[in-house]
Amino acid sequence: MAASSLTATGFASSFHGSWGTSIAGEDYSAMVVKTAPTRVQVGKPLRSGPMMGNVNEGKGLFAPLVVITRNIVGKKRFNQLRGKAIALHSQVITEFCKSIGADAKQRQGLIRLAKKNGERLGFLA
Repeated sequence: MAASSLTATGFASSFHGSWGTSIAGEDYSAMVVKTAPTRVQVGKPLRSGPMMGNVNEGKGLFAPLVVITRNIVGKKRFNQLRGKAIALHSQVITEFCKSIGADAKQRQGLIRLAKKNGERLGFLA
């Protein structure tokens, strides 16, 4: 039987090795050195940051018409017109909700639905 020693807590223990000793008797730090790669390659990050491009570019039934109009009118003027059109559409939805008695949560849901449909049709290309 292994010799026991009295520890600071008063309990007897037969443990005389170090915590870095493995079952096979090798030192843990020696095993790490053996298995650690000598050179680590760092690749590109998965995403470099927020993208400013439109994910719906060229998708949808009306996308070609929207892109041509934007190229003719110019981006700044086109975005102003688009903003006015979206605001008018939101007002129409609001008036519709008032006429049928829908609450603000339902109105917001209809506006989100209109945005999704606009994306699918290509109006936001």
